[in-house]
Amino acid sequence: MKFLDLAKVYIRSGAGGSGCVSFRREKFIEYGGPDGGDGGRGGDVWIEVVDGLNTLIDFRYQQHFFAKNGQPGMGRQRTGKDGDDIILRVPAGTEVLDEEMDTIIADLTEVGQRVLLAKGGNGGFGNLHFKSATNQAPRRANPGQEAVERTIWLRLKLIADAGLLGLPNAGKSTFLAATSNARPKIADYPFTTLHPNLGVVGVDGVEFVVADIPGLIEGASEGRGLGDLFLGHIERCAVLLHLIDGTSEDVVADCTTILNELEAYSDVLFDKPRVTVLNKIDALSDTEIAEKRDALQQAIGGKVWLMSGVAKTGVTEVLRLLRSNIDETKLRQTQKDMKEEEPWRP
Repeated sequence: MKFLDLAKVYIRSGAGGSGCVSFRREKFIEYGGPDGGDGGRGGDVWIEVVDGLNTLIDFRYQQHFFAKNGQPGMGRQRTGKDGDDIILRVPAGTEVLDEEMDTIIADLTEVGQRVLLAKGGNGGFGNLHFKSATNQAPRRANPGQEAVERTIWLRLKLIADAGLLGLPNAGKSTFLAATSNARPKIADYPFTTLHPNLGVVGVDGVEFVVADIPGLIEGASEGRGLGDLFLGHIERCAVLLHLIDGTSEDVVADCTTILNELEAYSDVLFDKPRVTVLNKIDALSDTEIAEKRDALQQAIGGKVWLMSGVAKTGVTEVLRLLRSNIDETKLRQTQKDMKEEEPWRP
């Protein structure tokens, strides 16, 4: 299993070290007095977004993350050593939820973002802190603060600019393979895509990220097929590309099935901008294309575009439509254009 988008993690910060009760005892020193040091501070538990990760698979093999405790104080006014912090490294797009999964603690979307999950306990005071004019030899010290222990869930939602929707074998993986360097599994049977795939596509000198998720079927919101487990990965997308298999006997029913499952999952996802495309037109006659396109446009009340991922017919027009729905600040220049702007010089 190489892809994991949900993980349960147990964390605990470090407890503070206890203060020390100690008195100065040296030969030929007439006046000693208290010299107990403070305890060290316990380590914190942090979560940080790092580059180069796109799954939570590391948390499948390690679920417990405990920071070090602070060391107790010692005589001669020596403070105990602070406990070491521990850092959970996650990919961008990770959400941190409480144990009941009903409250989002943090939403980590940028590389370098860092959030404190559990703070380490402070160290206790040694008896030197309690010395006063009326109490020259205190025999008390504070214990360190207790550790903070909690259970959290990590949920990954891939960060992509556009997301692919459709029934199994609608041509989503073929489209991704035809427009990017991604190489998803493609076969002539349903559910060849078992986990989300990302691809960087380019058009008109800019690039953006497209996410392909496993196909939906009727009843996915109730757990049929792969269910709606992966719909969360396209929640961050600015636009959705809805691909409809043109070789299907009832393209309107296929389209309605996907829209019903989207609405059952989330109104926010249902209301996102969508580009509806009749795919696989290379296998249809002109008459069939016209009939199915008109039926779809009447059903959705909007325009339907034509495309063939295999023959690459209409692909550029679809990419331009997707680009028009993405914020310009999220688009990236292609590597070719960047090299032209900054030529190498000896």
